[in-house]
Amino acid sequence: MAKAIAVPSERSEPKGPQQPSQLVGTWDRWMGFLKDVRNEMRKVWTPTLKEVQNTTVVVIVTVFAFAAYFYVVDQVLGRIVQWLLHLLGSGGV
Repeated sequence: MAKAIAVPSERSEPKGPQQPSQLVGTWDRWMGFLKDVRNEMRKVWTPTLKEVQNTTVVVIVTVFAFAAYFYVVDQVLGRIVQWLLHLLGSGGV
């Protein structure tokens, strides 16, 4: 079985105020992040009214179909349980 060992880092970071080079690195990372955000926002598109209407209809029809399916399954299972309870409660066959 392999055992994990902790290897200390070669250099510990100072706990005091940041050095100017670290601030420049932080600024560059923030600017890179903001450029990435801008590039991703350019890829975002808004659906047309017709697309929204079509997907809404699909969702509503699907909800009603699942509701009907679960109603039928609930009724069937409920009758089976009632039949079993009636059969077992009346003293058997």
